[in-house]
Amino acid sequence: MVLLERGKTYPPGGFARTPAEMSRNFWDPSEGLHGLFNIWAFPGLYGVVSSGLGGGSLIYANVLLRKDERWFVHESPLPGGGYEHWPIGRADLDPHYAEVERMLGATPYPYSDTAKTVAMRESAERLGLRWSRPPLAVSFAGAPGEAPMPRTPIAPGEFPNLHGLPRSTCKLCGECDIGCNDGAKNTLDHTYLSAAKHYGADLRTRSEVRGISPLPGGGYEVRYVVHLPENEGRKLATSELPLRAVRCDRLVLAAGALGTSYLLLRNRSAFPGLSRTIGTRFCGNGDLLTFLVDAKDRATGATRRIEGSRGTVITSAIRVGDDVDGDGSKGRGFYIQDAGYPAFAEWLFEAAQLPDRMKRVTRFAAERLQSRLRRSSASDISASLSSLLGPGALGQGSMPLLGMGRDIPDGIMRLREGYLDVTWTTATSEDYFHRLRETMREIAEDLGARFIDNPIWWAKQVVTVHPLGGAPMGRHPEEGTCDEFGEVFGFPGLHVLDGALLPGSVGANPALTIAAVADRACDRILSSPPAPPRPRTATAEHKAEAAARTERDGATGLSFTEKMRGFIALGIDNPERGAELGRHNDHRLMFRLTITTDDVDAFVADADHMCRAEGYVDCDMLGGRLEVVQGWFNLFTKDGDDDRRRMLYRLHLADTGGNHLTLVGFKDVHDDAGADVWRDTSTLYVRVLADHVMPAGDEDAKVIASGVITIHVPDFLRQLTTFTTSGPRPAHAFAQFGRLFLGELWEVYGSFFSDEDPDVERDA
Repeated sequence: MVLLERGKTYPPGGFARTPAEMSRNFWDPSEGLHGLFNIWAFPGLYGVVSSGLGGGSLIYANVLLRKDERWFVHESPLPGGGYEHWPIGRADLDPHYAEVERMLGATPYPYSDTAKTVAMRESAERLGLRWSRPPLAVSFAGAPGEAPMPRTPIAPGEFPNLHGLPRSTCKLCGECDIGCNDGAKNTLDHTYLSAAKHYGADLRTRSEVRGISPLPGGGYEVRYVVHLPENEGRKLATSELPLRAVRCDRLVLAAGALGTSYLLLRNRSAFPGLSRTIGTRFCGNGDLLTFLVDAKDRATGATRRIEGSRGTVITSAIRVGDDVDGDGSKGRGFYIQDAGYPAFAEWLFEAAQLPDRMKRVTRFAAERLQSRLRRSSASDISASLSSLLGPGALGQGSMPLLGMGRDIPDGIMRLREGYLDVTWTTATSEDYFHRLRETMREIAEDLGARFIDNPIWWAKQVVTVHPLGGAPMGRHPEEGTCDEFGEVFGFPGLHVLDGALLPGSVGANPALTIAAVADRACDRILSSPPAPPRPRTATAEHKAEAAARTERDGATGLSFTEKMRGFIALGIDNPERGAELGRHNDHRLMFRLTITTDDVDAFVADADHMCRAEGYVDCDMLGGRLEVVQGWFNLFTKDGDDDRRRMLYRLHLADTGGNHLTLVGFKDVHDDAGADVWRDTSTLYVRVLADHVMPAGDEDAKVIASGVITIHVPDFLRQLTTFTTSGPRPAHAFAQFGRLFLGELWEVYGSFFSDEDPDVERDA
């Protein structure tokens, strides 16, 4: 087994803490950033995900809640059409929930006197809400059965830890979400991945997957690049990194809802017949972050200790019911949890109170100046320094609240100019968010605190740390991309086993449900009969055998640049039908090509009038920008019909993931009713074929897509300015090219300009 992880390893002590380290703790290798956090920004939300061996478990808040049994809804209607349907239920997952809980050491928060835990419990009791301490993937005791004790060495686990370093129990520092430097979190690197390595798995870090494709003889090829440690801190054209490849009988995608969906969309051309549900059912699991600030004691009005930095990030949860619970609850259900933060954040809170801070500084400076002027003998200034630091009431009486629940899974993921784009809005989930915010506000008021929204809420945006959907499970390809075991419909051995697989929100923290779904799928994979041996046939690469031409001394070349754009549809063989569907769905294709002949005289004399074509094709439905590896353009060919000409295009394409396609197209130049010269010479009928194909293979090639693209008038006017020559006789080159072009058009359309009926024979 080979595991490819784009990020690096984070052993205990390896997570960033200093300001300098934190400023580099983001993921963007092209900018030299090889850090932990990867932030995605979309119009309706921001997504926070992780990059490192252990994935999202490195930065999650450890909560292992099971999805509520009644929240596995079936054919639940959605606003705007469609429905949410879970083809599995709680009974299917319960054995796997139990196994994952065992593996991750699920333990409820064991301390009952933590200030924020007490505050949440007391407020829930007063408001009549259901409160609990959820299981956490955290080691609070050195060994099973021992009493919890901070900073205690953790006994070795079932498998040797892959980091080979000691771990210690939770010291209640609130740093779970920025990486646990003590190893107290039972993250995937300390558990499942250590077990995998023990059994011989090859764990390759700094290996970012770019391309995936099925092999002709069965199995899959995965292409990836390596981000070398010496490139950290250096800007680099990562698109130019060399691709490495590994082949496998089974391929499991587990790059998260954003990463996996992006990979499938970028490599969609390699998977003809992939369900049209790819990119659908996206949601943020109802995530909403708000703040409870400056809490006061209900009786005395003094600052109430809440201390968000004390304890694990999440210690307790309040559950609010759902319509589907059948207990009289109304609306969509949700959870509210205390969301802690590292202690250094409290220093930032205090520093941010500039007016109060300036008063204390001014008062301290005045006291010291007065003491100097009076020549005071009092040398103990401890009380003055204490006053300078201030009471710290803001940090002591504040904490974030994290809400999550059953928002509407109606988001759409697609490519836009080669980048991942998510269309999702709070509008369809407005009732859910209103109810969630009001409950959070009630908790804040009950604790005598100010309730503050996340500032981006006023732009109708949220931050999600739980993106879900994009390759949803379903009962058939019209309902989902994968079946209930994560196997992609139509592609045996290809599995999606992460948050992308879920067809809607979990409601609770989704980590345990994702893991249980994966555990269930893995049981199915392991119990399946071994696959028969499959030939390791490499993807066909037809290389052009260009005719050997000896370039004459003194030859003059000519080139021009052409831009065409239009619409295509996947899985359609007829270009006109493809253009119709593509226009309806706004599926666009554009190319920009530079057409070049190095010898105009030879080009004119050649009956096929062949040039080379260089440039790129841009089509989000085919994965974004595809470079032309090798291309050919024929200006006019007769095909045995003197009254008809064709302009032919053949482009061998490759995307950044190493997938190969061929775009073939023709302009049909012939005279029919009306003035159709412009239409014929500016309309290209295209088909996209799998692999690199030469003309003899067109008939047997798999058609990926088809459509129609055209030259728009502004693009044509710009094209006229791009004609250039190289060589000693530029005027001759232009004249030769123009004579050929206009002469061929006259041959085809000359009768339109004649006064005579072309169908009437002239007398001899």
